Amino acid sequence: MSKISNGVNIIEYHKPEFNKAIDFLKKDVQGLRTNRANPESISHLLIEVYGTKTPLEQLATLNVPEPRTIVVQPWDKNIVKEIEKALLKIDLGFSVNSVEGMIRLSLPPLNEERRKDLIKILHSKLENVRKSLRNIRDSVREEIIKAERSKEITEDEKYRFFEDLDKLTNEYQEEIKVIGERKEKEINTI
Repeated sequence: MSKISNGVNIIEYHKPEFNKAIDFLKKDVQGLRTNRANPESISHLLIEVYGTKTPLEQLATLNVPEPRTIVVQPWDKNIVKEIEKALLKIDLGFSVNSVEGMIRLSLPPLNEERRKDLIKILHSKLENVRKSLRNIRDSVREEIIKAERSKEITEDEKYRFFEDLDKLTNEYQEEIKVIGERKEKEINTI
C-alpha cells in the first residue's frame, strides 16, 4: 500500500470508520426478533427509576431458561412495575407476566407475515449500512484525489489507493452480506 508524504496511509486512517459501521450493524440486527428469545432485544431498554433513565441490564439479570422465554429478575424488587410498564410500552410481541418479584416474557412463534416484515426491516438496515460504507468510500476517494492534486502522492499511487480502497470496501460489503444472511436464517428458523 502506498503512503502519503506525511507517513499516514489514507485507507488505514479511515478503517475505523468502516469498522464502526459494521459494529453498528451487528448491534442493530441483534435487536431484531427471531424465533428464539434474545436478551439483547431488551437489555438496552431505558427504564425510568429513581428519577433517571437506566438501561435494563443495569437494573436486572436477564436469563433465557427456555428458547422462547426471557426472565427478568430485578435486583430491587420495588421496580418490577416500572420495568413491566416499559416492556409493555415497547411492544416487541412478548406476553409479559410479573410473578414473585420477577418478570417472565413469553415469545409467541413468528407467523409468516411477521417473518416477511422482519426480513424487510433487516434488508433496510443492511442497505443503510451499505450506504454508509459507500459514503465513507467516496469521502476517502476525495481525499486521495486532493492528495494527488497537491502532489502529496503520484498518479500511480492514487490508482493503487483506489484499488486498495475498492478491495477493502468489497470486503466490508461481503461482511454485511454474511451478517444479513445469518440473521435472515435466524428469522426463518421455526
